[in-house]
Amino acid sequence: MIRRGTVACLGLSQLISWGISYYLIGLFGDAITSDLHWTPDVVYGGFAWALLVMGLTSPLVGWMIDRRGGRTAMVTGSLLNALGCVGLALCTGPKAYYVAWTCLGFGMRLTLYDAAFAALARVGGPQARSPMSQITLLGGLASTAFWPLGQALADVFGWRGALLTYAGFALLTVPLHMVIPNSRYDEVAPSHDEPKHVPLVTDRRNIALAGGLYAIIVTVANFLNAAMSSHMIPILSGLGVAGALAVWISTLRGIGQSLARGGEILFGRHLNPLTLNLTACVLLPFAFVIGLLSGKFDIAAIVFAFAYGAANGLLTIVRGTLPLALFDHRTYGTFVGKLLVPGFILPAAAPLAYALIIARFKSAGALYFSIAAAFLALASAVLLVIKFAHRLDSRRASAPTSVAAHNLRGPK
Repeated sequence: MIRRGTVACLGLSQLISWGISYYLIGLFGDAITSDLHWTPDVVYGGFAWALLVMGLTSPLVGWMIDRRGGRTAMVTGSLLNALGCVGLALCTGPKAYYVAWTCLGFGMRLTLYDAAFAALARVGGPQARSPMSQITLLGGLASTAFWPLGQALADVFGWRGALLTYAGFALLTVPLHMVIPNSRYDEVAPSHDEPKHVPLVTDRRNIALAGGLYAIIVTVANFLNAAMSSHMIPILSGLGVAGALAVWISTLRGIGQSLARGGEILFGRHLNPLTLNLTACVLLPFAFVIGLLSGKFDIAAIVFAFAYGAANGLLTIVRGTLPLALFDHRTYGTFVGKLLVPGFILPAAAPLAYALIIARFKSAGALYFSIAAAFLALASAVLLVIKFAHRLDSRRASAPTSVAAHNLRGPK
């Protein structure tokens, strides 16, 4: 059983960890470029390098959490995040700068959603779905909280002083991660009315198929997220939306993301992860198609930003809950850690790739490319439903009444 206090602490740690690491470059990148007189490629390349480090270390992190539990891994990540922020604050040359981003890359993989999902799966097994959704609520507000806070700190102490303060915030997540139990779900005797969890996929061939389709969906979602985080405002401006309005409309992405996650927590227990995944993947191409009309109708730009945010918010949750339903929760961390490798590495190229696409084919070209990528994710989601949804339906049909009712209610 996962205690509410554990979920609350992990949710707060996600808010802090995302704010002081992943969203760091978006706030301080220009200041670092100006102060150190480096090219933007060098400065923003540090973040791209950190994403590569996340991908390369992903299998190791998954294995660590399966073997030793989430507490040790996530506390280690807190310390690495703090060390990385201190390294950035003190760096004077590119070598030290990239060493600091190496620490942050490893630290992010040890502290952000995927590590937290694996930690919850180890402790809660099939009961981890609802806690996974709940911790994303605060994490989704990280940029909203830390961009203004970081700017205020930089105005007083400069970007170096602000990053040293960020290191202090990173250390504050150590006690939050210390509350994660070291117990494993299988070591705790389930209650007499709790149904035994059986993964939807058990044979090797279907595990490979389901794993491949899951990896495609996660990679596409992360790639588009990296691209939109860097270029949504320029894309809207390029389509003809006025500059200030483009900025305001882009903020609706975060609102759509948070509302979708809140809706999943309130009503998502009635949807199995395959259906929720399909819903999110249907929203993706819809959002980008509507986005093509942004230059003609402001309402289209609003729907684009909101719908994309909602799709991305749901896909973040699905990233944790879908493998919990498909695969054996006892090896969640190790197996999912391997599947996530391309989902960390390929998105590192997204900001540069979209910059080149926009330069050659304008904003509309970037949206057409996004539509193609979104349909790839949608096709993968449809295949997952076709191949495996009937197993879920047959399991429910054959379950005893009390067990079926338990499954429909979902985890508490």
